[in-house]
Amino acid sequence: MQLRPYQIKLSTEASEILIRKKLVFLAMQVRTGKSLTALQTCKNVNAKRVLFITKIKAFSSIQEDYNNFNFDFDLTIINRESLHKIESNDFDVVVIDEVHGYATYPKPSIYQKEIKKRFGNIPMIFLSGTPTPESYSQFYHIFTLSNYGPFREYTNFYKWAHDFVDIEIKNLGYAKVNDYSKARKDKFFGMIKHYILTYTQEQAGFESKVNEMVLYVDMKPQTYNLINKLKNDLFIKSEKTGKTITADTSVKLQQKMHQMFSGTIKLDDGTATTIDDTKARYILEMFKDKKIGIFYNFVQELQMLKDVIGTRLTTSLEEFNTTDKWYAGQIVSSREGISLAKADCLVMLNIQFSAVSYFQSVARLTTKDRKENDVFWIFANKGIEANIYKRVMNKKDYTNSHFKKDFDVKISDENKKGTRKEWV
Repeated sequence: MQLRPYQIKLSTEASEILIRKKLVFLAMQVRTGKSLTALQTCKNVNAKRVLFITKIKAFSSIQEDYNNFNFDFDLTIINRESLHKIESNDFDVVVIDEVHGYATYPKPSIYQKEIKKRFGNIPMIFLSGTPTPESYSQFYHIFTLSNYGPFREYTNFYKWAHDFVDIEIKNLGYAKVNDYSKARKDKFFGMIKHYILTYTQEQAGFESKVNEMVLYVDMKPQTYNLINKLKNDLFIKSEKTGKTITADTSVKLQQKMHQMFSGTIKLDDGTATTIDDTKARYILEMFKDKKIGIFYNFVQELQMLKDVIGTRLTTSLEEFNTTDKWYAGQIVSSREGISLAKADCLVMLNIQFSAVSYFQSVARLTTKDRKENDVFWIFANKGIEANIYKRVMNKKDYTNSHFKKDFDVKISDENKKGTRKEWV
């Protein structure tokens, strides 16, 4: 096996930046081979020990690249939730995959702080196909993972924002807060551009395109009735079981309606149940002659799929790749670091509020030699999904304020229960 010419070129350029600046950002689009490019960069700088921080589902593909190309450095692959298991910081390079996952602002995430504290003085390689999917303000906590980044003179986000963000006031209804999303890239890009190498699918010779199709289904009448009752009364109680659903704030109502329009609900006691398997049955019938991957959002949706599809469904990528079974993956855990190239198409049972989830998910089928990538979205008629879709496909998250406007929700965000009616 050989690296592609552009991977050799990029790894050479990246190693030069890494030696000089102790930090390089490989902003390469999905399926262009950024993990392998990073490993080759580590080889180029004569690294002896490398720590690769990524998601569990990407472990096997990274290990396969490492084995296939006979890299001679010691490689430790781990997910960020398990970093406490790493006892030594004796690494020559730390590779941080999907680095946009550390870009929360204005306050840093616990993982950002942990990595900075433990590995900030070690040369780093950042990897991402979507560096700042929501706001250029995300660049601050990405680059401050390293103590060698261009923003090291700014000790916190607020000081950085004072110089580089047009800070506005956002009225949430119950409070006014500072909106830090309007970062001025033109003011700081000169500080970061020398760390970044970009590469697109088009540059890599990809000729494939993503075809997205939205399919609408009518959920059962009782599902719409339940949703309307919850929207009006904010509380439902089952006459049979005594179990309850409470949605006494607009955020809770948004979450519950999001679940119910795809057929499941998490109850107040923490258990979850399927109330309508229409979407799962539609998928089983519509795609019965295809090999497909299915992305779901909520845990109970997987159970619903298992109940309807049965043993034809697997959550193992290895089994999916070696049999005719269908793959089911949760959107967040499967949107990055995996390939569904063996699938005829990708079917989205539900949709997330996050723009990054949208862009990462629809790219899971893409390979350099594949011309067409079909993604099917299964939406409930009159549901919440179409509203979310319009936002995320335009690189915007779907927020609670959008939900309240779309569904004419007047709930106060204080915890007040509505009139109690029975769930029948």
